[in-house]
Amino acid sequence: MRAKTRTLTPKQIDNYAGNLRDQERAENTVKQYTNHLLAFSLWLDKRLLTKQELIQWKRQLSEKYAATTVNSMLAAVNGFLRFMGWSDIVVKSLKIQKTLFCDEKKELDSKEYEQLVIAARQRGDMRLSLLIQTICATGIRVSELRFITVEAIQKGKTEIFNKGKRRLIFLPDKLRHVLKRYIKERNICFGAVFITKTGKPLDRSNIWRDMKSLCQEAGVDPSKVFPHNLRHLFARKFYAQEKDAYRLADILGHSNIDTTRIYTIESGWMHAKQINRLDLVITT
Repeated sequence: MRAKTRTLTPKQIDNYAGNLRDQERAENTVKQYTNHLLAFSLWLDKRLLTKQELIQWKRQLSEKYAATTVNSMLAAVNGFLRFMGWSDIVVKSLKIQKTLFCDEKKELDSKEYEQLVIAARQRGDMRLSLLIQTICATGIRVSELRFITVEAIQKGKTEIFNKGKRRLIFLPDKLRHVLKRYIKERNICFGAVFITKTGKPLDRSNIWRDMKSLCQEAGVDPSKVFPHNLRHLFARKFYAQEKDAYRLADILGHSNIDTTRIYTIESGWMHAKQINRLDLVITT
């Protein structure tokens, strides 16, 4: 039987991106999937789209990137294939062994978080100082900062709509207190709190850049400093206190508890300390 003739074109990619938007996927997800497809198209270089080519691409990706990155790229291509009705050439993702312990070298700890907050304040950048504290004290995503509004500060809570789901987030009293003072000083009367000089919500790339610029002053490794690590710190602190992964999943807006598990994995050092406390060795 003759193989089907299949190609990958820019128009097809645009149509798929439109379909993702129709599904109300986040714009960042749409951009990421589009970029992965464009990268695959460039690699394919006008050759026919076949299972053999996909397997070869997957093999080359595995030699160059981490497994999680490879699976992200495969997810984009497989989603496109299913959209086109070409499910017969979908490839399997890489199997990843579940991590037992977090990498302490990559995680931001409480002391380092405090150093970042202090560095921003000493620089005179209260917006950045409070932004960092808001993400860490609530566990929201950086893309959800727009839901931290003057109205939310007054009510002490905000409803977040993201990835097709709604969830209610409560603002700690201490955070509300400092934010009330901030909006009063900045004469922000309504809408989003964290805005540019022109009144537009801050862009995630600007937030990422501003946080990175604090590293030297704060004495914190730049590889640990990005908005999502603040969310990780919130999750670890919450879980350490409450030991309730299901409630944490609701707070973070996770549909799958396995996603939340990534945030609650303890360090190898902490695990060793717990094992020692069991005191099950009798021989001395």
